[in-house]
Amino acid sequence: MKVSDILQKKGSYVFSVASSSTVLEALKIMSEKNIGAMLVMDGDKLTGILSERDYARKIILKGKASHDTEVGEIMTKNPFTIEPEDKIEACMSIMSDKHIRHLPVVKGDTVLGMISIGDVVTAIINSQKEIIDHLHSYIAQ
Repeated sequence: MKVSDILQKKGSYVFSVASSSTVLEALKIMSEKNIGAMLVMDGDKLTGILSERDYARKIILKGKASHDTEVGEIMTKNPFTIEPEDKIEACMSIMSDKHIRHLPVVKGDTVLGMISIGDVVTAIINSQKEIIDHLHSYIAQ
């Protein structure tokens, strides 16, 4: 299974903010959309990713205020990315090795979407269920 398969089922909509947005503005969007991370885009260029972890470690623990801190100050710059043709096992490996939960999906300079660790785990579980069902049906014949 490939990343493109996940995006096809999930949809490729992308929630993003500019690096000049306040952290509070970003958090409001994340809360409304029930997401744990969002892309930071300046124009059409991916400049970073903002996660709940960034907020907790770089705002709360440092005593900053989210209403007057810009996203660009706390975002993770140069995030790891994947391409639509990458296999989901590669995503799982990157996420595990780098201790990250979200990966932007890009093709060249174009952002196509973002997948989460939950998306990857769900895809793997569904794939395994299909294999088990197929084997069960084969054995039952």
